[in-house]
Amino acid sequence: MSLLLGGLMAVGVAAPTRAAERAVPETEPAVGSPERIALWPAGRVPGEQGAASVPRVIERSADPALPDRYIDGVSAPYLVAYRPARPNGSALLVIPGGGYQRIVLDKEGTALVPAFAEQGRVTLFVLRYRLPAGRTDRQAALADAQRALRLIRHDAARFQLDPQRIGVIGFSAGGHVAARLSTGFDTALPGIGDAIDAVSARPDFALLMYPVIDMGRHAHTGSRERLLGKHPDAALTQQFSMQQQVTANTPPTFLVHAQDDDVVSVQNSLLYYQALLQAGVPSEMHLFAHGGHGFGVRIPPDLTTTQWPALALRWMQAQEHSR
Repeated sequence: MSLLLGGLMAVGVAAPTRAAERAVPETEPAVGSPERIALWPAGRVPGEQGAASVPRVIERSADPALPDRYIDGVSAPYLVAYRPARPNGSALLVIPGGGYQRIVLDKEGTALVPAFAEQGRVTLFVLRYRLPAGRTDRQAALADAQRALRLIRHDAARFQLDPQRIGVIGFSAGGHVAARLSTGFDTALPGIGDAIDAVSARPDFALLMYPVIDMGRHAHTGSRERLLGKHPDAALTQQFSMQQQVTANTPPTFLVHAQDDDVVSVQNSLLYYQALLQAGVPSEMHLFAHGGHGFGVRIPPDLTTTQWPALALRWMQAQEHSR
C-alpha cells in the first residue's frame, strides 16, 4: 500500500498538538501519480471556466505523527487512493468534512487507513471536492461525489473491486455530501458524456459519521450559510435537508453520532434514521454518550466510541451477505 504520510494513527490516540498553520502542498501526491486520480480530463470539469486553481494545503498540527491537514481551493477535483496489499473487493468513497469551508484530509481521511485498509482490506478513495465559496452552483460537491462513485465502479476491475461492493463514508459536512449522494445519486447534473458518466452513481451502502443532515431547526449554521446563504427559503431548506429526500432506493445506511456533539446536533442522525425507517431502508445507528464532534478515529481509549470502526467493518460484511 502506498502511504503518503508517515505515522498514520488508528483508534485511541490523542488530538494533535496545534501549531501555527503552514502551507504543505508537497504532501499531496503529484499530478499523474498512481495514487492521485482526476475525476475529469484536464480542462473539462463541468461548470469550471479557465485554468484550474492550485489547491491550498494547510497543516495545523505540530506533531508529525498526527498530521492534521486541510485543503481548499479545489477546482479540478480528484481522489487519493489507499490500496491494501490484499484487497477484499470492497471500497469506500471517503468524503471528509470541514463545514463546506475546507476539507479535512487526515482526521477523516488518512487516519482511516490502519483500521479500514490495512486491517479491513477495504480500498479507500479520499475525495477532494469543490466547495461552495466562489460558486453559484450548489450542486458542485454532489457532481463530484457522483463522478467519483461512477469512476470507482467503472474501473473496479483495475482496482480489484467488486462493482457491487462500493460504498460511501462521509463525515460532518462530508456526511451531508454522502447523504446527498445516497438520496440524489440519479440527479441529472452536467457531465462530459463519456463512458464513466453512463455508470450508476448509487452507493451500495453508506456510512454517515456525525453527519450534517438538517438545514432547518437543527442545522449546523456554518454549513447551511456556506451552501445555501444566510436566509434560504423554505423550498431550498427542504431540498437540502436530507431527511426529506430519503426514498426506498436510498442505500442501506450505518450512522454514528455522539450525544455530546455540540457542533452538529445528534438530532441530525436521529432525523435521518427515522426517515430511513419510514422508507423501509435497512439501517443501523450507534449513538455514543461521549466523543464530541469530529473525532474520526482519533478517540481517547477509555471511550466506547472507539468501537465504531470495528462495528462499521462488521456491518459492511453483513451487507455482502444480505445481497
